[in-house]
Amino acid sequence: MKTKRLSKKIQRLEARLQKGAKKLASLKQKLRAAEATRLAKSKRKRTAPAREALIPVRVAALQKNRRRLTTKTAPKPARASGRVSFKEVKEKRQITPERRAQLSAAMKARWAAKRAAAAAPQNNSPGQEFTLGEPPQQ
Repeated sequence: MKTKRLSKKIQRLEARLQKGAKKLASLKQKLRAAEATRLAKSKRKRTAPAREALIPVRVAALQKNRRRLTTKTAPKPARASGRVSFKEVKEKRQITPERRAQLSAAMKARWAAKRAAAAAPQNNSPGQEFTLGEPPQQ
């Protein structure tokens, strides 16, 4: 074999081995991630009964605390004390009477056109032809 051919074969083999090494590394990383999630899941499952056992105890303590607070504190009369938060009211936009009249006229024209289009019968027969950009002739 010629040296050029041998060197090409060696290069191809090295490239294949390098690609295999990259693939192996990525597979190992995926395996470690899967094991970590499996361990976390099993740990969660092991501690779940202990957490569930604590729930009734916590609920009872909260209820007892609420009862104690409601008996101690009598309802106080409503008075202005401290900060009072008001909901911010959005201001309406102010438009001039001229602009209001202009908008009104535009809307009336639009409504009139809509009524006229609804009242006119639809005459789209195949005999009529028209090009794009031109309105159909009636």
